[in-house]
Amino acid sequence: MKRLGTMIIATVIASVIASVAYAQTINRQKVVTRNNPVVTKVDSLGSLTVGSGSFATTVDVTGLQSYPEYYRHGIPLCAMADWGWHTAPNVNHYKAEETLIDIDPGNGRKAPYALQFKDNKSRQYAASEYFRINPHRLNLGTIGLEITDENKKIIPIKKLTDIHQQLDMWTGAITSHFSADGEQTKVITVCHPTESCIASKITSSLLKKGRMKAIFRFSYPSMKAVDDGNDWEAQDKHITKIIDQTRNSVILERILDSTLYYISISWQGNAEFKETARHHFSLSTKDKSLSFCCQYSETKTQNAEDFAYVMEQSEQHWKNYWQQGGIVDFSGCKDPRAKELERRVVISQYLTEAQCANNMPPQESGLTLNTWYGRSHLEMAWFHLLDFALFNHPETMAKSLDWYNNTAYSKARAIAQRQGYEGIRWMKMTDPWAGEAPSSVGSLLIWQQPHYIYLAEEMYRAHPDNSTLEKYGKLVDETAQMMADFASYDSISHQYQIKGATAMQESMSHNDAYNQPFELAYWRYGLSVAQKWRERRGLPRIDKWDDIIGHLSLLPENDSIYLAGINVKPVSNEYLLKCRSDHPAVLAACRMLPHQPLYKDEKMKTTYDWIIRNWDFSTMWGWDFGVLAMTAARLGEPAKAVDALLMKVQKNTYLNNGHNYQDARLKLYLPGNGSLLDAIAMMCAGWDGCPNMQNPGFPQDGNWNVKWEGLKKMQ
Repeated sequence: MKRLGTMIIATVIASVIASVAYAQTINRQKVVTRNNPVVTKVDSLGSLTVGSGSFATTVDVTGLQSYPEYYRHGIPLCAMADWGWHTAPNVNHYKAEETLIDIDPGNGRKAPYALQFKDNKSRQYAASEYFRINPHRLNLGTIGLEITDENKKIIPIKKLTDIHQQLDMWTGAITSHFSADGEQTKVITVCHPTESCIASKITSSLLKKGRMKAIFRFSYPSMKAVDDGNDWEAQDKHITKIIDQTRNSVILERILDSTLYYISISWQGNAEFKETARHHFSLSTKDKSLSFCCQYSETKTQNAEDFAYVMEQSEQHWKNYWQQGGIVDFSGCKDPRAKELERRVVISQYLTEAQCANNMPPQESGLTLNTWYGRSHLEMAWFHLLDFALFNHPETMAKSLDWYNNTAYSKARAIAQRQGYEGIRWMKMTDPWAGEAPSSVGSLLIWQQPHYIYLAEEMYRAHPDNSTLEKYGKLVDETAQMMADFASYDSISHQYQIKGATAMQESMSHNDAYNQPFELAYWRYGLSVAQKWRERRGLPRIDKWDDIIGHLSLLPENDSIYLAGINVKPVSNEYLLKCRSDHPAVLAACRMLPHQPLYKDEKMKTTYDWIIRNWDFSTMWGWDFGVLAMTAARLGEPAKAVDALLMKVQKNTYLNNGHNYQDARLKLYLPGNGSLLDAIAMMCAGWDGCPNMQNPGFPQDGNWNVKWEGLKKMQ
C-alpha cells in the first residue's frame, strides 16, 4: 500500500465532498446511521460483512470468523475477492468442444450449443460438469477467535452472552461486544477500500489470560454449486507454509494445484505467531489488546499497515460513497411501512457497494458465498449494475463494462461465429476469463444480449461525449448485429419473430414458446438505441435494423391479457401452470424499458391485475418485486408500486443484515437488492416521459413525503 498516493487522493476526495455537501439538504449521516444493522443474538442468517466491492469478509457475532461451522448452512463466513479463483486439475484432458452438441432450438438454425448431458456415465457429461465447476471462486481464508474456558476447552458460540454488534455503514466498521465466561470482549473489524485486506482490534482480558487468540485457518475448495467453499477434510490437497517472518509480521504462501496466493499478516505490540496444525495458525499476546491486518494477494507483498490506518481509509471511502451518491430520506412519510422501506434501501446501498462493485458483473451472492460455483450470470447484470448509475456512481458500472470490452468480447464473438450469427453473442454463466459454462438453460437464454446496449446508454447519459461513443460504440454495434441476425422473418405475417430461446420467464423454454414478450420489447429497444448510437457516431442507419424495428411482432395476447409467449405445443394444464409461475416477464416488457409500441398500456394494466390475482408468487425471485413496482409506476399506479415492494412473500424477505432471503438453498440474493434500488430511483426521480411531478412513483396522498438527492432518471 502506498500511503503518499492515498493521502493525496484522500485530500482531493475531501475537497470534492465539501463542495457536494454544501448543497445538500438531507442529513445523510443521520439517514445512514439510523439504519445500521444491530445484532443482539446468535443467528446463522445474521452475519455481517465488510467489503470494498472487489473483496469482502463476512463475520459472526465475535466480529471475526470464529464459528464458521455454525454459520455454514446460514449466511457463511468467507473471505472472497475478484481475483481469488481455483481450477481443479484436468486429469482427463477434457476439452470445451466436448460440451457442445448440435441442436435446432426452434428457429431453424442448427448450431453447436454448450449444454449439460443427461447420461452421467458418458464422457460428454463429465466434460460438461468439469467446465461448469471450473473455475470456481475461493474462500481465501477463515480468521477467527479461539476462546477457551479455564479448562482450555473451546467455548461454544451458544455460551456467548451480552451480545451487541453493530455495522456502522457510514464508516464501514463492525463493532462487536460479547462476554465469554463473564469476561467482556470488544472487537472492531474494517476492510481496506482498495486492497484485499481486513484489520481488526481485539480488546479483552481473556487475551492476557491466554484464553483467547486469533486463529487463521485455510481449506481446500469444496467445488460444490452452493456453499461456503470449504473442504476441511482435504488437507493433503493443498499447502500452507510460512515463507517469511519478522517480529511483527509473517507471510504465508498458499498452493492449491495451479493456484498460488499469499497472506501477509502484520500486528502491533508483543504477540506470537505460530503454526499449530496443518493449515492452522495462531496469533496470541499477553496484553489486553491485539490489533492486526491481514492482506490476501496474488503476489508476495509485505503488509506494513496497521489497524488505525486501515480504519482511516475505510472511513474516508464510505463517507465519500454516501456523500457523492444518491440518498433517499423517508422520515417525513406518514405511511407506517416507510421506515422498513428506508431500511431496505439504505442497507441495499451498502451491500451492493461492498459486494457488487466488482471488475466484472458479480455473482448473485456477491462476495459472501458461492452460488453456481461462484460464477457470474450476465442476465443479472442489469440488476447488479444499473443501480450504481441511478444512484450517481456510474464509474462503478464502468468497471464491469471494461470487462465486456477487454475480456469478454473475443469469447462472445467466438460464440456468435460458432452458431452462425453476425456480431457477438454474450454468454450467460461465466467467469473472469469469460468462459462459457455449459448449461441446458443458460446457453439458450438471450435476454442478457441487449444489456450491454442499455448499460452503454446509461454511460452516455452520464457522460454524453465522443469519448463515451468511442469506448462503447463498436460493441453496441456488434451486439445489435447479432440481435438483428437472430430475429426470424415470417413470410405469412410479414413480421419478425423471436424464436429459439429460453425466456426470461425460464419456465417458458425454447421448446414451450416463442415471441416471449420481454424479449420482443428488449429487441426493439436494443436495435432502436443502437441506431441512435450510429447516428451519434456519424454513421448511417442500417436498413435491416429499421425493418425489424418497424415490423417486429406485437406482444402475444388473448382476451386483452398479454401472454408469456406463443405456445409451440398444444396447450396443456402443465403449460398453463408454467404461464403463471417464475418471473412475470410480460410485465418486464414495460418496466425496465422506455415505452415500446408493441403493447398498449390499458392492456398491460389488465395484465398486471391478472398477475396479482393469479400468479404463483412462491415461484418468483427477489428481483421480480422490483419489476412489479416499476411496472406499476410506469402504468400510473403508484399505490400498487409500493404494495409490490413490500409484498409479504418469502422471497421478498429482507433480513436484519439487509440480505434478500430466498429459500433454504439461496440465503441471499443481491439482484433483489439491486432491483429494489432501481425501483426506488425510478419512483423518486422518474423516467423518460413520466409526469413532471415530485416522486411520480409514490402515491400523491400526503403519506409519502419522500426526500431524495442525487438520483438519476431512468430511461
